[in-house]
Amino acid sequence: MQPTDLDRVAAIEAAAYEFPWSRATFLDCMRAHYECDVLVGAGNIVGYGVLSWGAGEAHILNVGVAPIEQGYGHGRRIVMRLIGLARWLRCARIYLEVRPSNRRAIALYESVGFNELSRRPNYYPTKRGREDAIVMAMELLPEEE
Repeated sequence: MQPTDLDRVAAIEAAAYEFPWSRATFLDCMRAHYECDVLVGAGNIVGYGVLSWGAGEAHILNVGVAPIEQGYGHGRRIVMRLIGLARWLRCARIYLEVRPSNRRAIALYESVGFNELSRRPNYYPTKRGREDAIVMAMELLPEEE
């Protein structure tokens, strides 16, 4: 992801999510040196992912795919790229949060090896209040003996 990509990334985010990240939030992630990637298809950005890492752990902060491009495996490609980066960075574990109402995302994360670890009460805003977050995790490296 480059600064010139931010308008398109923010537009996808706004189209894909009811409570989207702002363009400034993506810029802050870039400035913090998080791994911010875009997925390009037919010359256009169709999705993106943001990964933070430190102390042997990684955290998928955001994955988005343009609504018109959903259902073609782009989300899986982005998630697998972020998992690969976490492995390359020698992270032992990778985490994410997901809305319980986002069944498609949960199914994707479970299919690549994430498991529910816990819940964060009232984590996400909704039109009618708050929604919990499911915290999911995946071990990336075998534990040393």
